[in-house]
Amino acid sequence: MYRSNNCGELRSSHINNEVTLSGWVQKVRDKGFMVWVDLRDRYGITQLIFDEERTPKAMMEQAQKLGREFVIQVKGTVIERDSKNPNIPTGDIEILVSELTILNTALTPPFTIEDKTDGGEELRMKYRYLDIRRNPVKNNLIFRHKVTQEVRNFLSNQDFIEVETPYLIKSTPEGARDFVVPSRMNEGQFYALPQSPQTFKQLLMVGGMDKYFQIVKCFRDEDLRADRQPEFTQIDCEMAFVEQDDILDVFEGLTRHLLKEVNGVEIEKFPRMLYDDAMRLYGNDKPDIRFGMEFGELNAVTQHKDFKVFNDAELVVGIAVPGGNSYTRKEIDKLIEWVKRPQVGALGMIYSRCNEDGTYKSSVDKFYDQDDLAKWAEITNAKAGDLVCVLSGPTNKVRAQLSALRMELATRLGLRDPKVFAPLWVMDFPLLEWDEDTERYHAMHHPFTSPKPGQIELLDTNPGEVKANAYDLVLNGNEIGGGSIRIHDKATQAIMLKHLGFSEADAKAQFGFLMDAFEYGAPPHGGLAFGLDRLVAILGGQETIRDFIAFPKNNSGRDVMIDAPSKIDDAQLEELSLKLNIKS
Repeated sequence: MYRSNNCGELRSSHINNEVTLSGWVQKVRDKGFMVWVDLRDRYGITQLIFDEERTPKAMMEQAQKLGREFVIQVKGTVIERDSKNPNIPTGDIEILVSELTILNTALTPPFTIEDKTDGGEELRMKYRYLDIRRNPVKNNLIFRHKVTQEVRNFLSNQDFIEVETPYLIKSTPEGARDFVVPSRMNEGQFYALPQSPQTFKQLLMVGGMDKYFQIVKCFRDEDLRADRQPEFTQIDCEMAFVEQDDILDVFEGLTRHLLKEVNGVEIEKFPRMLYDDAMRLYGNDKPDIRFGMEFGELNAVTQHKDFKVFNDAELVVGIAVPGGNSYTRKEIDKLIEWVKRPQVGALGMIYSRCNEDGTYKSSVDKFYDQDDLAKWAEITNAKAGDLVCVLSGPTNKVRAQLSALRMELATRLGLRDPKVFAPLWVMDFPLLEWDEDTERYHAMHHPFTSPKPGQIELLDTNPGEVKANAYDLVLNGNEIGGGSIRIHDKATQAIMLKHLGFSEADAKAQFGFLMDAFEYGAPPHGGLAFGLDRLVAILGGQETIRDFIAFPKNNSGRDVMIDAPSKIDDAQLEELSLKLNIKS
């Protein structure tokens, strides 16, 4: 038996007990006549003591040679500590060691295994197995486990069935690029790794499974942005014989359950907002509603003067910054430089100070009088002491720019409290979006999303106006889940694929198995998928998903620990009938 107890459980009630512990050496303090060792495992830290009066000389010398991260086993007696440590649960006791066994030695770690380490992110990723020993990473992985267990408990109690779907599937042309896998047994042919189990969960509904879920890996070969992984985990769900409200009710329930059980937070209201309103008021489809600063559209009160910048703009829009009138001119200039960065892309920013005496001072006083500026304040809900920030330009671009500014200002003002949770449903997305590069419409969600009832005829006359029977669940400015009511009949699915540019032959080749299934009694169905990595991070009060993934990849999609992706040898290429044509 390597241990009778773990390193986090011994208390004063265990004094005089004989115990066996195993773990890693966290720290050694050698006073010559006495040696203290902090022994660590997943559960905590227990202090060991060796002293020359009670410890044999050979064991004392052995203890003095222990190094950080040595793996050891000790046997000994629980005794009361002379100098208690109130900062750890085991701080009232220590172990007087009677036997010491070194199970394994260790090189000096490349960074300190402490809560606050001296290791940079890339170094810690290279030695991730050491990083996991640190409390912040260890606790995040335990937290993720707790969330997934609560998800399974809730859905199982709602009669959902967990079903595994294949990882080696057929490549389809919609969405991001597929990761492809060559088939040795089928020369010249390839599997794809699933971007989601979308078609399989629909087939499960055809198969009568009624309520399905799966906590599943998904794969997308797309250009990586900060905090995005090429492989990620979804809580994938589907239900048959349901309408939109049925699905929203179930997953509001799941979200409430997680917030209560994991965070101890009770949430009652899940507001619903139309996609068009989210874009108009917040500039994006996943608004953070923990704070205000809603957009005010100013075209009507800015385009009546000789200010060409505003007159030529498709949209003039502003926000009120609470207390922003206290900003110095230098601070405002820095804010202007911030919005002009390439990542944001604004050409500049106009502002108006809302003075305490009810007057206004603007950077464009030459063109706008006090009455004009008062209207700016009214439309943006600015009060005395606030600052109105105004951007202008093409509608979609300027909304995205002001959205970025709103979030940056909220962060600076401390308005994004990670302990406050504000869920929101965003509804009625466009069914299609125009792609300038391909000069055709693409599905905003996926090709199997149903249009809103009564709108399918618009596909022939005004496809850009068709709304999807789709919904996203947003939490604290992050999309944590999204789904839709699906198309469940072959004729409607054929119309949808036609408008996405598929010929009848292409549609049959790519999706014939699904359309054939629809002819065998497919029920009305719909579903939703949560992004587990993002959900866990937000519930954990953080925004970086890597900290909640055991072995994440870096921004280049590389695993620097195992050095993947990597080349394969010529024999493997030949066996797979592959030939590389790499341009230098």
